[in-house]
Amino acid sequence: MNDKKMIRVGEVMTPDVKTIEGTQTVDKAIEMMRSSGVSSLIVERRDANDEYGMVVVSDIATKVIGPDKAPERVGVYEIMTKPVLSVSEDMDIRYAVRLLSQFGLSRAFVTDDHRQLKGIVTLRDMVLRHGSETT
Repeated sequence: MNDKKMIRVGEVMTPDVKTIEGTQTVDKAIEMMRSSGVSSLIVERRDANDEYGMVVVSDIATKVIGPDKAPERVGVYEIMTKPVLSVSEDMDIRYAVRLLSQFGLSRAFVTDDHRQLKGIVTLRDMVLRHGSETT
């Protein structure tokens, strides 16, 4: 019998996410990341039928800085990942960890039943919380 308390994604996610419009330039994204102390930004949907995107530091490094492009001349939409994997805030973190691991991802968006953005969750968040519950 499994007596472990189920931990839901919503309990470990970071609800205060930073967003950016896809039409913004990469230099604006870098400034937002720097001032907010984050390594990823959620790219806003254009409308209710659109999907969220994400831009992370590694996108900027490999697609802008490495190829020596000017960050003020590259749009976020040109380098972002879209669509991005999302998980329900009600999902058990054990399943969320498995899902992210299957796709080799370190983070996912957290949404409610109406596809509204609630936060972001990382493997780190879930592993550290799971470890604190089992010890």
